[in-house]
Amino acid sequence: CPVRGHSNVQGDRTMGICERMNETFMKKLGDEFAFDPPREHGTDTVETIKQMRRGAIRVFIAMGGNFLCAAPDTEFTAKALQKCRLTAHVSIKLNRSHLITGEIALILPCLGRSEIDRQAMGEQFVTVENSMGVINPSYGVLEPAGTELRSEPAIISGLARATLGDRSAVDWEGLIADYNRIRDHIEHVVPGFENFNERIAQDVFYLPNAARDQRKFNNEIGKALFTVHPIPRNELEPGKFILMTIRSHDQFNTHIYGLDDRYRGIYNGRRVLFMNPDDAEEAGLTQGQVVDLTSHFGDGEKRHARHFQIAPYPIARGCTATYFPEGNVLVPIDSVAERSNTPTSKFVVISITPAADAQEAAKSILSMAHEHAPSQ
Repeated sequence: CPVRGHSNVQGDRTMGICERMNETFMKKLGDEFAFDPPREHGTDTVETIKQMRRGAIRVFIAMGGNFLCAAPDTEFTAKALQKCRLTAHVSIKLNRSHLITGEIALILPCLGRSEIDRQAMGEQFVTVENSMGVINPSYGVLEPAGTELRSEPAIISGLARATLGDRSAVDWEGLIADYNRIRDHIEHVVPGFENFNERIAQDVFYLPNAARDQRKFNNEIGKALFTVHPIPRNELEPGKFILMTIRSHDQFNTHIYGLDDRYRGIYNGRRVLFMNPDDAEEAGLTQGQVVDLTSHFGDGEKRHARHFQIAPYPIARGCTATYFPEGNVLVPIDSVAERSNTPTSKFVVISITPAADAQEAAKSILSMAHEHAPSQ
């Protein structure tokens, strides 16, 4: 099936959160709210980081997430954030991104989706889109952690009202009083959301899918199109390996719930390097040995990640793996896919060296594991 993402990533795109929206969407948005949306393209994650580093972007506002840890080239990203005039985070919990700030830093705590959202017209709900294009309602059931917490829609509305003032005819307060009004606007702008409130009141509904519903493929040949690519031959220098970053079982995005990865037999630790047993033996490395990693890209920068333990694993020869986000420090900011500009987190060339302070490092890793072990 054509999986589009998870965690409402695809829902964000559907609602227009994209740096390159099409003209049809922009025109409908402008008609609905009586303004002329700017047509200039925005910047994706990698380009945003680069522009912050150059000083071209001075304000960074994050709607949730853990940008610093999720982004590539951690040290480069940190320096980019520190070049900002303002960094502001709308968050439901603290994370490491809050520690690396611009000249002025704000944390705006907000309601989580698990908390009851009470507005002027009563309890509200939001909607999310799953990987199959199904729209689901999401209701909070827990009492809010604090009486002054605002919802994400309320914060966005407040920012818009404070910024635009009388220049906008939008009833920002009315939208927050009743989220049905937001959905009324959505159905006028976004295809597939006709009669939005009526349909979501019946629990869930599917977005249109021409291939699924009509066996119609919107391309030049009118049929399903399969693309075949040649398999590249990766010629590595002696002592070099391909590194990919992965997630553990006890992890969701950058949120680490525990230090175990039972699917891969790793317990009470995350600073590990999965390596083919034959590669490890050939390199003179043994299970549990503490090593340092260096990535190689050709831009003159040396990126290091220290104190990882060797974990022999049935992975392809020449390949290694370590956990995200710990391995992000090794991913070069300029190493990206040709069209999507996505960081090449599944292909980073590294070298491996035994840690000079291996004994002390092993003690540190063990201490860290005990210190951060989840309570039972």
